[in-house]
Amino acid sequence: MDTRAAVANRLIALCGERGWTINKLATASAVSPSTVKSILYGKSQNPGVVTIKMLCDGLEISLEEFFSGQEFAGLEQEIQ
Repeated sequence: MDTRAAVANRLIALCGERGWTINKLATASAVSPSTVKSILYGKSQNPGVVTIKMLCDGLEISLEEFFSGQEFAGLEQEIQ
């Protein structure tokens, strides 16, 4: 799994835990639904840290909590 997929999977898991839709996450985070969908469906290959921070704020978690998910535990180096 690459980092982009790990970010998308983490967001999906966190929304699932809360019973949130993509629109609910977007509204809570002040991020457009199209931006959230771009991240989740792979159109955004490099979501910015500011956007991820805004999503974390909407989810009421820290960046540290976000990146402590299982999805990030075994990521391989992206630059080869």
